[in-house]
Amino acid sequence: MRHLSLIIAASATVIIYSAASCNKQGSPFTTAETPEKLVLLEDGNPVFVYQKKPKSLTGQYVCNNYIHPLFDLNGNVITEEFPADHPYHRGVFWAWHQLYAEGVRLGDGWTNDSIAQEVVSVSVEKVKNYARLKTEVLWSSPIPADGKPFMEEKAIITVHKLSDSIRRIDFEIRLKALADLLQIGGSSDQKGYGGFCVRMRLPDSLKFTSDNGPVVPQELQIKAGPWMDFSGRFGTGSEISGITIICNPAMPGFPQPWILRQKGSMQNVVFPGRERIDVPKNKELVLYYRLIIHKGDATCLDIHSLIQEYSKVKVN
Repeated sequence: MRHLSLIIAASATVIIYSAASCNKQGSPFTTAETPEKLVLLEDGNPVFVYQKKPKSLTGQYVCNNYIHPLFDLNGNVITEEFPADHPYHRGVFWAWHQLYAEGVRLGDGWTNDSIAQEVVSVSVEKVKNYARLKTEVLWSSPIPADGKPFMEEKAIITVHKLSDSIRRIDFEIRLKALADLLQIGGSSDQKGYGGFCVRMRLPDSLKFTSDNGPVVPQELQIKAGPWMDFSGRFGTGSEISGITIICNPAMPGFPQPWILRQKGSMQNVVFPGRERIDVPKNKELVLYYRLIIHKGDATCLDIHSLIQEYSKVKVN
């Protein structure tokens, strides 16, 4: 039995965890858990924190079911939580402005206006080559008369063992309707933003790179291919590190467009856009993404090999 004591500094908040965790089959991964959060570590170094319980800074925006902090390989925090410019942004998250059942709007899942996410269960499997976090979440709203949840979410987050100075984190997000004629959609304006997002810190050195080289963020969606790299100085020194988001070809509408921001906002793989789509009752709508956490900028990666590797991952 290994006792973990971890101090995580996130923005101005210092959280101290003390928990017991054991390795299975010689796994390098360990966890520390409180009723509010779950911390994942590899070889004693923090990987990320998953927020289980609802949290708010002011009481206006209450959020959970997201990852923050997410750490780079130098131990620096990449993500932000409840930033002043958009106090409902929260680390790595997935959300939609438009949530409708039988043509009636249930609330806003982006700001969580009239929307709650109950984390029903969290489990972690830790083996030699990966750690796998499984969550079950029920989305609800006070608007339906029966008060029952309208959507079930089952997420699988797989953190692969650090290899060649690269950390791979896979996201498999499964959505199933519990209400009749359930629909989700991004913002109803031309931006159409919504879906998988990373609210990361935005240093002045941040550079955007994709298939055709450097990318300049625009106000509206950008079609730049199935991956995007974000690299800059996330620590106090001169070291460059980065995070690459890759979309799996099994995703509906592949490759999705991007909403990118140089200052004061999140980075978003747009799905489904401003037009709502149906979430079926009889099968799951499944979204797949991979994050690559790396040292250096995009030129330090063999990105095409990484794309091919991820495209071969079996998905259901």
